[in-house]
Amino acid sequence: MAVLFSCSWADHEAWRTAFAAEIPDLGFRLWPDEIGDPAEIDFALVWAPKRGDLRRYENLRAIFSLGAGVDHVLRDPDLPSEVPLVRLVDPVLTRRMTDYVAHWVMHYHRDFHRFASQQRQAEWREWPTRDRDTRAVGILGLGELGGAAARALARAGFRVAGWSRSAKKIEGVESFVGASALHPFLARTEILVCLLPLTANTEGIIDAHALSALPEGAVVINAARGGHLVEDDLLQALDSGHISGATLDVFRIEPLPGDHPFWHHPAVTITLHVAALNDPRSAAASIAANTRRIRSGHAPGHVVDRTRGY
Repeated sequence: MAVLFSCSWADHEAWRTAFAAEIPDLGFRLWPDEIGDPAEIDFALVWAPKRGDLRRYENLRAIFSLGAGVDHVLRDPDLPSEVPLVRLVDPVLTRRMTDYVAHWVMHYHRDFHRFASQQRQAEWREWPTRDRDTRAVGILGLGELGGAAARALARAGFRVAGWSRSAKKIEGVESFVGASALHPFLARTEILVCLLPLTANTEGIIDAHALSALPEGAVVINAARGGHLVEDDLLQALDSGHISGATLDVFRIEPLPGDHPFWHHPAVTITLHVAALNDPRSAAASIAANTRRIRSGHAPGHVVDRTRGY
């Protein structure tokens, strides 16, 4: 009985150590050099698996995503349909995303993006400070990560709303539901945060139409997936001045090509897909709890509905 680990960018040895501490009787196999007998693989921990590879393991009992999103797994048209796909729900990952969102919301709320621009121009100009309860923040997506960020911002005193496919009841957060509510949601949002799962329905959701629906001077924070954003539309909205700033952690092509205009745009801040890096110790504990459930005959938690994509 073994778990297969397949992720090119992760610290393999840190994950091996974390799993040995959590489940010492479960072998740890590293793809592609340590697979051994494919019939011994019971669980797979993956990020962007090679197409068709997961069909090789005839005794596979669960596929675990190494991130909160699963779009990188669902891209495989040969993914075994009978094996449950499980998303990563981990308190450390959630806390890190909340920290990231809270930081950048406060950055824009206090006009630090304007001061950074003024510094480059050696311009001394003050901006009036607004109270948090006058600042409208909107979260696209109220799942595990979006819901946690919305709660934290609401507790901090911001006017928070969330947009989602189904109604959510979160204290202090106004809920907008479905396609017909997207425009009203955007129209009241000064700081837009995207934490949606990437699906066929959310691909390109932040486009010219959505950006024009935001108030003049609004800002955009995308920490979900690059596919949510139509990059050329954002550049045009920034150049026109309708959108005053953007912080982007994710991109359609990663690493972001060196000649991409985002690198040098004065209104864009780039982080390198680091908003919510997982911690092997904490994530391994979460995944191990699910493997124990499966081994004891129970269904795993946080199983993905493949028809919805999350």
